[in-house]
Amino acid sequence: MDRKQCCVKLSVQPSRGLMDEKFIVLVQNVLPGSQLTVYALHQCEGGHSWEAFAHYTANAAGTVNVSEDPSLGGTYSGVEPMGLMWSLRPVPGSKPGLRMRKMNVQTPMEVTVSVYQGHLTEGFVDQVPLAGVVVERWYMAPGVRRIPITEGGLTATLFLPSGPGLFPGLLDLWGGGGRLVEYRAALLASHGIASLALDYVTPKLTKETGKMVDNKYFETAYRVLEQHPQILGSRIGMLGLSFGTSITLKMAVYSQVVKLRCAVCISGSHVQPINSSSEQMLAFNHRNVDKTRFNEENQQIWRDRLLPIPTDPSLKVDMKEMMQRAGNEHLLTVLSYPNAGHLIEPPFTPFARASNFKIIIPPVQIVMVVWGGETVAHSRAQDDAWRKTLVFLRENLYGGSNPAATLSSHL
Repeated sequence: MDRKQCCVKLSVQPSRGLMDEKFIVLVQNVLPGSQLTVYALHQCEGGHSWEAFAHYTANAAGTVNVSEDPSLGGTYSGVEPMGLMWSLRPVPGSKPGLRMRKMNVQTPMEVTVSVYQGHLTEGFVDQVPLAGVVVERWYMAPGVRRIPITEGGLTATLFLPSGPGLFPGLLDLWGGGGRLVEYRAALLASHGIASLALDYVTPKLTKETGKMVDNKYFETAYRVLEQHPQILGSRIGMLGLSFGTSITLKMAVYSQVVKLRCAVCISGSHVQPINSSSEQMLAFNHRNVDKTRFNEENQQIWRDRLLPIPTDPSLKVDMKEMMQRAGNEHLLTVLSYPNAGHLIEPPFTPFARASNFKIIIPPVQIVMVVWGGETVAHSRAQDDAWRKTLVFLRENLYGGSNPAATLSSHL
């Protein structure tokens, strides 16, 4: 190896930042025209390893700038400044159905970025890199406070932005898989919005009643935000993904307690019986189990099951038409990402076309569900939707006069 090649410099700036913050990967001091592989490796909290890599050719100055130079192959191609993050995938030999989700938001996601000589596609652990650096991506900005909430029987975590407030508030609901998922709420608080991550599925089957939570559970969560001394009680919104969208729409329309300033609905449906209990809404999906389709890998495709299309043409009304009929079209903003999958998450979250999913309605089972989408298009959608969601929330929670604006993301 040439002596200069032994002094390769690899930098990632900023090496420490928020999960939705872009970074610049720069390789310097290599031979002009050198073939190089830039490699990213992450070990998640479950012990599984994820990797991404791309092939580059050094320019005449002996440098590679991942933000400007095209990848010639790997887990992504072309000019993709954050391709090393969103194209992360389980290393070969991993068990199927993995999906990357940050469990402890009080610690960073650590990614080791390395550069190797040649265009490699495998065997990275057996090779010695020319250089390597550790990158930290956080969901919690400095000063953000994490406060577990159990009052009123809630299973929730409140994230308060740095500073004394007052802050607008947001109820953050994930889908029907259950568990307390905090990373989106933590990131929203890092952008100035007090966010309450709420688990409304896992505490469903209470010891006392054996039934799922009802409207009072969500109204209690709303009051926690409304009555908090550092939160603007008149400026509270709600964000739902998947089944969380149906809950968001139900509470916005039917609750006499929840008075939302705005709502963000991602990859959900308004054709479910939303004027029903959570248990009835989930049971509705199970009644359509005969509509479940399977792909060639025996993975379940739920679209027809979750989004039943009425056979009566008069009932085929989308949300935009409904808002038009009510004279409220000006309160609706629609984002459409035709080639994205169901799971629209914060930017640079690795794409999962299919993953394991636990069905909590008896009989409890774990199935492999196809969420759909294409990797690049999905990555673009996550970045675009997140930036526009932040603008939407700031406009409607910090200012503006619309009392019930809605942002809906359709696939």
